[in-house]
Amino acid sequence: MAHVITQPCCNDASCIAVCPVNCIHPTPDEPEFLTAEMLYIDPDTCIDCGACIDECPVEAIFPDDQLDEKGERYLQINADYYLDHDVAGGLVPPRKAPPLPQGKELHVAVIGAGPAAFYAAEELVKHSAVRVDMFDRLPTPYGLVRAGVAPDHPSTKGVEKTFASTANKRTFEYFLNVEVGTHVTHDELLAHYGAVIYAVGASTDRRLGIPGEDLPGSIPATQFVAWYNGHPDYADLEFDLSGERAVVVGNGNVALDVARILLSDPDSLSSTDIADHAIERLRASTVREVVLLGRRGVAQAAYTNGEFLAMGDIDGVDVIIDPDELTLDAATAEAESAGTLDSTIATKLRIAREFAERGDTGADRRVVFRYLVSPVELAGDGAVSSVTCVRNELVDGERVAVTPTDERFDIESSIVLRAIGYRGLPVQDLPFDEGHSVIPNDGGRVLTEPGGDVMPGVYVSGWIKRGATGGIGMNRLDGQQTAHAVLADFTAGTLPEPTASREAIADLIAGRGAKRVDGAGWKSIDTAEKQAGKDAGRRRVKIVRIPDLESAAAG
Repeated sequence: MAHVITQPCCNDASCIAVCPVNCIHPTPDEPEFLTAEMLYIDPDTCIDCGACIDECPVEAIFPDDQLDEKGERYLQINADYYLDHDVAGGLVPPRKAPPLPQGKELHVAVIGAGPAAFYAAEELVKHSAVRVDMFDRLPTPYGLVRAGVAPDHPSTKGVEKTFASTANKRTFEYFLNVEVGTHVTHDELLAHYGAVIYAVGASTDRRLGIPGEDLPGSIPATQFVAWYNGHPDYADLEFDLSGERAVVVGNGNVALDVARILLSDPDSLSSTDIADHAIERLRASTVREVVLLGRRGVAQAAYTNGEFLAMGDIDGVDVIIDPDELTLDAATAEAESAGTLDSTIATKLRIAREFAERGDTGADRRVVFRYLVSPVELAGDGAVSSVTCVRNELVDGERVAVTPTDERFDIESSIVLRAIGYRGLPVQDLPFDEGHSVIPNDGGRVLTEPGGDVMPGVYVSGWIKRGATGGIGMNRLDGQQTAHAVLADFTAGTLPEPTASREAIADLIAGRGAKRVDGAGWKSIDTAEKQAGKDAGRRRVKIVRIPDLESAAAG
């Protein structure tokens, strides 16, 4: 019997560290890890020890004889990876903690409370000489795990248990509901801490840059996702879901999340932690079709195979793909013909062809995947009513590109959701690389400008460090890299000495009106939400407004 990794896989690689026979790949020291959709267990090497099951934070691993019908599809997906990947190496050696200066303490401020922030903190608090204070402007932690992961993916939210374990360390403290730049400045943080790590993510959307993009009804998917997840900044937004069709621009996992939420039966969502205001609005929605526009071909689609496959599992929803649009670039077609196509791409093509063959079964709702199609204009009288699209064609080269043809067509829709990526925003008092939407850095050490000098004591982690790519697994490596840079600089004696005590921070922020939520306050919020969820038969009922969160924190 072998074990199998399934859809919820978060790539955090904790399972790899405990596997005694090196049967889980790609490992963090293999090049494929940086772009892998998920991790895979080699069925011929697995010894059924169960260590990976116990370690997995998102409950994505199962013995092959305990898989349900949907999970059985991952038997082939796991096995296929090993048909074209050499995994003779890749065993991750144990990392020895560097010796720290004797008799000294390091106080670190971490700005942000998402995965990259927590993984950096986790690495730091392994050392008893290091204290971490985590700041976030919201009264709740966990960043996009709370406000970005789709509510119908509760397993993925299981990483919160890992974060909670870090927060329970005696050398960790929360400063939630505290805004850096308002309640405390960057310079003040440097005065009170030996190191400051910014892990503030990438909070806004990328632009299409086409006429009509700012018409009412043209919505950043970032806002829609935050709205249905109960982010306080977006709880009062209104979306027009009175039409029968919605258009989603993009073909990554966020685009699929948006389509799935729009088309799922609200009764199936009502048991999740989706925000109450969202479920009420979705019950009144008349959207029956979601069209996904992908600029490139099916082989270049950015969504993961697990999320793509799951689109066919939504009750009462047909997945529509025109087989004529499953055009391949020359290199992919040649590799497929020769039997040398990468297994991940081969699986993506197989799923797409199966959907195309299944076609329209007469379901009440449908999601339509369009490939090699780009929007060029949004039109309407005071609000969006149609999307003008252009047909693209593939251009072969070192990297597959597309070019527009002369073929244009219109799609009627009263709402367009733009899901083409997140981007970072400048942080007050820090340099910013506008071209890449990141804070310039070298391995996490902030630079005065791209290629410039190191700013002592200032660090970055996560999307604001590398750009809005990669998920939880990449953020773990990223956070660890930044933490190791902090510890190395502490050991080398290159960190500036604080001129004030970290104990003074609480009074400083209180004097500026901050209603700090500490660890006990967050536990009170968490308990209140879970109790409300228990009463309603749900995972939790989110509190979505700041005053209510502050009241819950006060007990």
